[in-house]
Amino acid sequence: MMEMMLDVNHQRIKTNGIWIHVAEKGTGPLVLLLHGFPEIWYAWRHQITFLANHGYHVVAPDLRGYGDSDSPLTPSSYTFFHVVGDLIGLLDHFGAQQAFVVGIDWGALAAWYLSLLRPDRVKAVIALSVPISPRFPNVKYLESFEQMFGNDFYICQFQEPGRAERSFSRYDYLTVMKKFLLTTQTDLFISPPGMEIIDYLRTPSFLPSWITEEELQVFADKFQETGFTGAFNYYRAMDINWKLLAPWQGSKISVPAKLIVGDKDIGFDSGGTREYIEGNIFKNLVPNHEVVIIDGHHFIQQEKPQQVSDEILSFLEKHC
Repeated sequence: MMEMMLDVNHQRIKTNGIWIHVAEKGTGPLVLLLHGFPEIWYAWRHQITFLANHGYHVVAPDLRGYGDSDSPLTPSSYTFFHVVGDLIGLLDHFGAQQAFVVGIDWGALAAWYLSLLRPDRVKAVIALSVPISPRFPNVKYLESFEQMFGNDFYICQFQEPGRAERSFSRYDYLTVMKKFLLTTQTDLFISPPGMEIIDYLRTPSFLPSWITEEELQVFADKFQETGFTGAFNYYRAMDINWKLLAPWQGSKISVPAKLIVGDKDIGFDSGGTREYIEGNIFKNLVPNHEVVIIDGHHFIQQEKPQQVSDEILSFLEKHC
């Protein structure tokens, strides 16, 4: 197996009432690496070794619902409060009063909300691909997505239990991985009316140079074991998050923050991400931040591993 060549320590840790699987390597200040959808800890294979070799204790969990971690059944078990609770339990397990936290996609959101809810436990946060967004007190997340992008926006399609599971099941797991992880689409994931998003996303005819069939198979094999429901439950808990986050209305991210985003990411230009991260709302929400825009797509820690690793390391060293 490709993943066994990495020379990392695997263990399952009891935290927040469930078992979370982590891959870890190195000694030094603790760095959490949080994957996105549809990934597992292995998405950080390049950064794990690099950061460990530079004097950090790197811990890359499978988030709840993914990989070898437990997968609670109900969407209501996938709020940011649950995930932050899992992460606090990992910090406690490793005896770390504070950690650096790095995340991409849903992992970036987990990193942002760990920083928002427990800034006392975060030295600095690095988010890849996804900035934190403000909570609008009168409009729920899904309502705003439907208003802006319509019902065929992928997040809207993921809401109904079983719907996305059924459409994904028409493809083998390797093809699903290729459709998402290798996407070069720069527009938002909105399918034509009456079409499921998995059917709309094209399957690349060849692999890019930054990933091998064997590496993609590591992801495919794990999702074949687990299915996708745990991953979809994050999307299905979005409006529960909106309700529970009301007490933090107007709160800011107080820890030092860095956002790294690809200039060809999904919706970076067409979906308003560039405009948002260069504007005042993001600056007010994350006062102490820097932004790095690199040449890349969405899963930039895999596509541009050395550049992303260097950007992470320089920020860690600045705040050690």
